[in-house]
Amino acid sequence: MKTDPANIKRRKFLMGTSAAIGAAFFPASLFAKPADPILRLGYLPITDAAPLLIAHALGYFRDEGIDAPRPVMVRSWKVLIESFLAGKFNLTHMLFPIPVWMRFKQKIPVKVLAWDHTNGSAVTVQGDSDIKGFSDLGGKKIAVPSWYSTHNLIMQMGIRARGLKPVIKSDGKNLKPDEVNLFVMSPPEMAPALAARKMDGFIVAEPFNALAEMRLKARIMRFTGDIWKNHPCCVLVCQERLTERYPAFVQKAVNAVVRAQLWCEANREEAAHILSRDGAGYLPEKADVLKRVFTVYDIKKYSAGPVPRPVMHPQWHIHRIGFQPYPFHSATRFIVKQMSETLVEGDSSFLKTLEPAKAAAELVDERFVVNAMKNDRAFGTFPVSNIEKPFFREETIEID
Repeated sequence: MKTDPANIKRRKFLMGTSAAIGAAFFPASLFAKPADPILRLGYLPITDAAPLLIAHALGYFRDEGIDAPRPVMVRSWKVLIESFLAGKFNLTHMLFPIPVWMRFKQKIPVKVLAWDHTNGSAVTVQGDSDIKGFSDLGGKKIAVPSWYSTHNLIMQMGIRARGLKPVIKSDGKNLKPDEVNLFVMSPPEMAPALAARKMDGFIVAEPFNALAEMRLKARIMRFTGDIWKNHPCCVLVCQERLTERYPAFVQKAVNAVVRAQLWCEANREEAAHILSRDGAGYLPEKADVLKRVFTVYDIKKYSAGPVPRPVMHPQWHIHRIGFQPYPFHSATRFIVKQMSETLVEGDSSFLKTLEPAKAAAELVDERFVVNAMKNDRAFGTFPVSNIEKPFFREETIEID
């Protein structure tokens, strides 16, 4: 069949006319790609937020072409969550179980993009107490940062493993010898409360364990990373609509965070200084406290003496805090399952209906972190259990 040149000219004319009419009646802005939003970062004053803060401090967001004002610090998880939901922040770190609660209980469409860090927490107790391990917590009062936290999961795993019972008693009175009273407290309030002897101990993110250890003569009972090897704690979170409307923007942000994690792994002492009030002032602690968090996991000190000890697995070769961005499926499934077995205040019946694998697939969007790791050639750079399968691992959990 021969094509009529006249018809070709006519089609071109009609296409041009349609375009002209469209431009006359519809502003060009309606057809333009939406401009990237401003990156609004929120964080708690804990070292969990280090990759976000370092990415800002070193200009990694700027290098990606992102407009990112200085991150805003808040003092509690409650305020951070409320600010995130109100749109004050569009990217933040959160305790991993919180997005589970948000998406499946509150029906808020959030997405976990990556892990923000690994380990970075501990159980800290009064220095003059007789508490050596989980078995000694009967009749004691212990603070956790949130009911929906890895800290609460690990604490209750340890309590139950020793035949004790976690309870929630608002007055903290009349505890039985086998009961451990748990209550929620904002992380920055924990060290002062321990100093005032309002509790027997706490489990929380750094730098509050190091701060209590150095300034209050408190004692590390156990590092959480020595219970659950290289566990996730805080994750990178955004609203799902951000990933749908601005995928390129989200990719740029994740690129910057992964780059910052690589830098933190390689420059621990400098990272501590930048974050401190002696440096760029993102965190209120002095550099010596933060350097302890980033660099001091003294095997001779923490794994010496009678058991139980703060470090029971020196052969794991972990850091006090680590940085690894990939959200391993095995860890997400474990968290979802463990949440259904953990005592919390309020209605947690929604957890009984969650199938861990399906919940993990709906909650986590790993596209961006995989791309970022490929772009930065990060495979094999971060600690992985199997270099041949960098996106697969088996969880290692030992209470001892």
